Amino acid sequence: MRLRLHSPTSRLLAALLFMAAALTVGAQLPARAQNGDAPAVPVSVAAYDLGDTAFTDPQSGTVSELRAVVHYPRHLTGRLPLIVMAHGSWWACDAQDADTWPCPAGSRPFPSYRGYDYLGAALAARGFVVVSLSADGINMTSFDYGDRACLINAHLRLWQQLSATGTGPLAGHFTTASGRPVSPHFAGHVDMTRVGTLGHSRGGKGVMWQASDKHRDEWPAGVRVRAVLGLAPVKFDDPEGDHSDTLVTGLPFTVVTGTCDGAVHEAGQEYLDDVTGLNTRTDYSVSLSNANHNYYNTAWTPPAPLGEDDSTCPAQELPPTTQQNALTAYATAFYRYELYGDRTALPTLTGERPLPGVTSTTRVVPAS
Repeated sequence: MRLRLHSPTSRLLAALLFMAAALTVGAQLPARAQNGDAPAVPVSVAAYDLGDTAFTDPQSGTVSELRAVVHYPRHLTGRLPLIVMAHGSWWACDAQDADTWPCPAGSRPFPSYRGYDYLGAALAARGFVVVSLSADGINMTSFDYGDRACLINAHLRLWQQLSATGTGPLAGHFTTASGRPVSPHFAGHVDMTRVGTLGHSRGGKGVMWQASDKHRDEWPAGVRVRAVLGLAPVKFDDPEGDHSDTLVTGLPFTVVTGTCDGAVHEAGQEYLDDVTGLNTRTDYSVSLSNANHNYYNTAWTPPAPLGEDDSTCPAQELPPTTQQNALTAYATAFYRYELYGDRTALPTLTGERPLPGVTSTTRVVPAS
């Protein structure tokens, strides 16, 4: 997570990162085995971009983009669960001195939302349609958690219309890396009553906000969120002691933290403390020993331009790929269990089947 930090990197290198990320859109990605719980399928990628000012939050007035990358099984059959991923706070533009939204001339939006491509591909290979959305406008102008929740709901509203009727703003707006139009046949193949969310850092509080008891009636009609994953989430109650905006008691969630997280430490474990004795569904968490904050997002990870190593234990920290693989295994198990009812995934959540290649501590808060 960027807390208004600065690092000596150039606009040119940042632009090269953006180009490298964009070139992967529309590629056919090989499936990677995770947990051995479900057969992998070939994965395709598409993107949509409705513009930097396509969405205005009706409550706050914050203006933001409607932009995302989508990983999905190449051959869509049946009705598949949808997972929406939201990144946290980082540079909004690839010029560090940019201070307006949209980005000023000579600068481009920073592709933080492409930093989870590895996870999107792995989840899609296991039967999910995965949407990673961009929140640069919010990062530049508001940082607000309610804004992040409203942006998630805006994307869910678009997908509800597309999946139900094949119409709406997303219809005809998917492209490949070269900008060539592509037409994935999502209509009738996305189950909006089986939605999962994942938020990293400030995005983690954003998904907890969106899923909370207090804000559930703000979900788009016909949408049901059934599984929430907070990835190294921030935990700031405002006012202090009032967690009503993020209290989730009626649907399952899990939290992933790292012992060497130099940005928010393991504050996200407090979300489980908040619901103990109140939750009607079992909740989980895992703490990865020697994991930091930024390595979960490849666009925030050195040597990527603007990447930063936030670790509090650099001599012992997990290599980026190891940390990402552990997250992939855990997230796959969580969504397979909650959105597919795949009980073979449960031992990963309870700790009976430890995550491969890492040392971790699991926690289970049973339904009350």
